Amino acid sequence: MSSPTEAPKASHGTPVKDRPWLFRTYSGHSSAAASNELYRTNLKKGQTGLSVAFDLPTQTGYDSDHVLARGEVGKVGVPICHLGDMRTLFKDIPLEQMNTSMTINAPSPWLLALYVAAAEEQGADRAKLSGTVQNDIIKEYLSRGTYIFPPAPSMRLITDVISFTYKEIPRWNPTNVCSYHLQEAGATPVQELAFALATSIAVLDAIKTGGQVAAEDFPKVVGRISFFVNAGMRFVTEIAKMRAFVELWDEITRERYGVEDPKYRRFRYGVQVNSLGLTEQQPENNVYRIMIEMLAVVLSKNARARAVQLPAWNEALGLPRPWDQQWSLRLQQIMAMETDLLEYGDLFDGSHVMDEKVQALKAETRAEIDKIEALGGAIAAVESAYMKNLLVGSNSARLQAIEQGTQTVVGVNQYTETAPSPLMEGNDGGIMTVDPKAEAEQIARLESWRAARDDAAVAKALADLKQAAETGENIMEPSIAAAKAGVTTGEWGQALRDVFGEYRAPTGVSSELKDGEAEKFAAIREKVGEIGKTLGADIRFLVGKPGLDGHSNGAEQIAVRAQQAGMTVFYDGIRLTPKEIVSSALEHKVHAVGLSILSGSHIPLVRQVMTLMTEAGLGEVPVVVGGIIPEQDEQALLDMGVTRIYTPKDYQMTDIMEDIADVVGRRHNSYPF
Repeated sequence: MSSPTEAPKASHGTPVKDRPWLFRTYSGHSSAAASNELYRTNLKKGQTGLSVAFDLPTQTGYDSDHVLARGEVGKVGVPICHLGDMRTLFKDIPLEQMNTSMTINAPSPWLLALYVAAAEEQGADRAKLSGTVQNDIIKEYLSRGTYIFPPAPSMRLITDVISFTYKEIPRWNPTNVCSYHLQEAGATPVQELAFALATSIAVLDAIKTGGQVAAEDFPKVVGRISFFVNAGMRFVTEIAKMRAFVELWDEITRERYGVEDPKYRRFRYGVQVNSLGLTEQQPENNVYRIMIEMLAVVLSKNARARAVQLPAWNEALGLPRPWDQQWSLRLQQIMAMETDLLEYGDLFDGSHVMDEKVQALKAETRAEIDKIEALGGAIAAVESAYMKNLLVGSNSARLQAIEQGTQTVVGVNQYTETAPSPLMEGNDGGIMTVDPKAEAEQIARLESWRAARDDAAVAKALADLKQAAETGENIMEPSIAAAKAGVTTGEWGQALRDVFGEYRAPTGVSSELKDGEAEKFAAIREKVGEIGKTLGADIRFLVGKPGLDGHSNGAEQIAVRAQQAGMTVFYDGIRLTPKEIVSSALEHKVHAVGLSILSGSHIPLVRQVMTLMTEAGLGEVPVVVGGIIPEQDEQALLDMGVTRIYTPKDYQMTDIMEDIADVVGRRHNSYPF
């Protein structure tokens, strides 16, 4: 008989290996045709599942020619405006045989509708399609920022997708409760566990009360819920976190929802390991970080990921090239194919250390879920900013620990001496850049699509879609019909905006200092106060996020530190047009403007802001820019009139505040107000 930690033997005595997880790379850029070429190349290299990255206009329900899409088309993913784009994206890829993960949230019903329509054009049976839509809008309010609608209609759309797929596409994972971005926003392990599980509870409760799923089918629906998680550098804690996820999910589905069949209680998850901890300094070190983080989600058999996608070593610098993605794919393949990991049972069963850590995490997580339930559940905890405030606070504590050196980051706050990296010596600077022509070409294709379609069929499909939204009919079949009629992403999004309205989530940035902060930041507060005296008022600092980039963590932390430094801060959250930012600067008579952009759209968006500021008579107000900005772009920004550029290597935020205060102090005699 095999021991508990040893896999069964084949008849010839060789251990029987478990099947490896799905190997994915998260990719998409420029255009559907360019992304299709990349997908087919990656599949030839041994990738076993697709993971589609969509650009920000697609993620937020806009067409590529919308004013907010300017500069964002094809930058962080592939633009998909209509069925023609989806058809091109999967050309020569048989969707009936493919497992496709689509990282899409607010427009999940629409992108799934386009996928079904494209598959049916290929002759595929929708019942045989397999894959995942992320479809977790709750975490978008907290961390990623690609929400569109208010929480209640967003939850309705989540349940529509789930209720449709369990009948029509039974092999599909209709929601992927996503704690990945929570950790990217600074969540502690307990917060990641509790917020994700509270979200899943909210979803399951909505399904039970929604009336679209028969009681006898509910366990099957529970069995299709999947998760998408993160793994950071605290290796033992991350393994324990995953084991806690498995045990808590089993407990919740059994005790709260009465699911008896163990296969429907199984915690099924995919993972992308931590990108938050990847460093611009000594970026080659990121290879080791990625490997260590991956181990946390594959070593424990009882809590092993079903699918893994890894960031590339250079993602703190910009977009990875195909070779960089291949390097990350090879890491997965070596782990699964060359080691004996898959030949054994769980390596941590019986470990007192692991058991104690898991039990501690479970106890703290139950307590946090109880707090969220007492507030009225996950939706109420979003609307009250309870969860957002906790995330901003945790991230602030993390950054302060790095600044003070109590949390070591090799190459950043210790062991900073280094030789130049040969990985970055090529003409491309070690990253891929999107051809500026890609946006204009995508818009031209969109215009041709509109010109060639049947306008009457489009109008009818949109009317039917809005009627479904208004009456409570499941949105999926009308969306599939709209996809086949030629409706665009922006038209689908606008139709539902007309019915449901839009939403602006709480920022989590409080104007009140926490206990001890005034003393901790006394030196910078004194300096800012002295400069304020020369101005005759406190330094007024506007933090703006132009465009569609929803990665607000950096902007939030800059706003928090500016307040801690004694400045009066104006931060209105994400997704603002350059015109709105300049109008705010005028209204509040600010002394400096800070722009945060992580999507690679810094050149066109900053240019628009600078032009509008000059036209508004604010040309003397200093503008500073922060984000993932390649060195080769820095001079272009300076030539536009930008005063300072800060990138992830500038991690001492108090020093940034001092620098901004100095800039304001030197310019105060030339202000227009």
